[in-house]
Amino acid sequence: MKAFVLAAGRGERMRPLTDTTPKPLLLAGGEPLIAHTIRRLANAGVVDLVINTSHLWDQVEACLGGGESFGVNIQYSREEVALETAGGVVKALPLLGDTPFILVNGDIWTDFDFAALTRRSLGDSLAHLVMVSNPEHHPQGDFYLDHGKLVQEDGELLTYSGIGLYSPNMFSGLPAGKRPLAPILRQAISNSQLTGEKFNGTWVDVGTPGRLSELNRLLEN
Repeated sequence: MKAFVLAAGRGERMRPLTDTTPKPLLLAGGEPLIAHTIRRLANAGVVDLVINTSHLWDQVEACLGGGESFGVNIQYSREEVALETAGGVVKALPLLGDTPFILVNGDIWTDFDFAALTRRSLGDSLAHLVMVSNPEHHPQGDFYLDHGKLVQEDGELLTYSGIGLYSPNMFSGLPAGKRPLAPILRQAISNSQLTGEKFNGTWVDVGTPGRLSELNRLLEN
């Protein structure tokens, strides 16, 4: 199974840190944030990775190389202009192949066990999303989870963690270009084509300098 790690974003809320350093390379616990995710994927047996790059792409590719130091194989999908999540997936589909792949944001830190996704079958679903309790900075949540299905209402309102198992069929046929993921997920929910689970472990959305500092304090302890 392959994984697609999202690393193309500009990281506007992280400025001025991201003016000179791409967000995935900001240090967390003494090493680049994205390195934690790569190691967890490798530990789960996911060793074929595709990483999209755009802002300061040369730094990302120089730091990670072909993945040899992590025991993985990395291919890059370079975007002249960041295409957002769905647009990035569409561009990378030729590298991802025609079987389900793990999608993970490059700006999170988590102790989630990715091996759980490698053992999962999507069946008739287009994707399986890992959800978390709504953090303080996102109290409105994203989607409702009800007995393993993502629904439009009447379940537990949770936040999408940025981790999921996706079928390429969710993106096939979409035109190239900048495209967010949320509308595609909402359409799949309306068609009863998304499953999900609630993750109760450690998860940090490293979206601001303050949350990066909090993560470093967590890792120090």
